[in-house]
Amino acid sequence: MSIPEFSLRLQHGITGGFAPPTPEAIITITGIPTQNLLNISSAVRPKGTPSLQDAVPKSISAADAHTAELVNELKDILKSIPTESPPGSEDIYGLDTSIAFGSEDLVWQNGSPQGCGRGESSVKPTEDDKTKFKRAVEIVKELQAKDA
Repeated sequence: MSIPEFSLRLQHGITGGFAPPTPEAIITITGIPTQNLLNISSAVRPKGTPSLQDAVPKSISAADAHTAELVNELKDILKSIPTESPPGSEDIYGLDTSIAFGSEDLVWQNGSPQGCGRGESSVKPTEDDKTKFKRAVEIVKELQAKDA
């Protein structure tokens, strides 16, 4: 099983108020099938600090069957769950987390209001959709935690 070419960005801390949101973590993953690699960087904001630390990059092999299975499971989940409408209107999954995923056959992104504006999404996820989104976040964190 191989991985698709893709890019992904997960941000924890997406809900703003009067001020824009303050991210607690940003994880980026780029799938490079020609090299059988995942390039991963993560930047975390320690509690009580004003900003993210510098991103820590690493590469992990995507030749491992478990890694490829996780990537494909993640893509399948995102294909099956909705995003808010209009975009950025509401954090419909309630995890203060966004995922932006792009590949040849899928562009998927959820979000939240930025700043003072608040809205309501016309799309509401089911409990099953919420469980799937939570699993998608877990997969990203599992990939990020793998040893280089």
